[in-house]
Amino acid sequence: MVPVEAHQRKWLEFRVISKPPGRVITSAAAKPAVSPVSAVTTAHPTAHRRPAWVPSLLLGIGMGGFVDGIVLHQVLQWHHMLTDTGQHPAGTVSGLEANTLADGIFHAATWLFVITGVTLAVRAWQQKRLAPAPSTHFGLLLAGWGLFNVVEGTIDHLLLGVHHVRDDLGGPLSWDLGFLAFGVAQVLIGGFLARRRPVAVAHQNP
Repeated sequence: MVPVEAHQRKWLEFRVISKPPGRVITSAAAKPAVSPVSAVTTAHPTAHRRPAWVPSLLLGIGMGGFVDGIVLHQVLQWHHMLTDTGQHPAGTVSGLEANTLADGIFHAATWLFVITGVTLAVRAWQQKRLAPAPSTHFGLLLAGWGLFNVVEGTIDHLLLGVHHVRDDLGGPLSWDLGFLAFGVAQVLIGGFLARRRPVAVAHQNP
């Protein structure tokens, strides 16, 4: 005969394993194994989304405008927005007032790029999107800065001719072309850094 205690133990094990669907199975042998990857994916369904690139690019455009306006317009005073129009020379009070107003509108426009970039970055953070790698973020900032230089240099310096890089020297074309070449180099280098994949470092257990 089978002892009573052994018979009760077998009956309890059979009862735990054979619980109907919808009930929690408490047997350790019947629990499915959950991999760490699937656990992270289940807990954070947006964890594997592609990092947002637009915020960094817009920040680069806005910061490039700030560098242009602060360094070239105010600190070095090589030019202002309207110094080559012929109607607003920087050497007169009325001309300086007009250029100061135009510079302020220019700074407000670049400030809008920065605000938009920050807003999109916060939204991406709220959506639990991955942050770009440091090299990607820096590359996009540099590319945005270069994109600003190319667009602004082409429109204001070459097409409209409202000002040039060195209006204090008479607006030589070589400085305008050098400004464009610098912007193109920034876009190329920034694009290379943004597309470069970060090298994974293997951690060895001690």
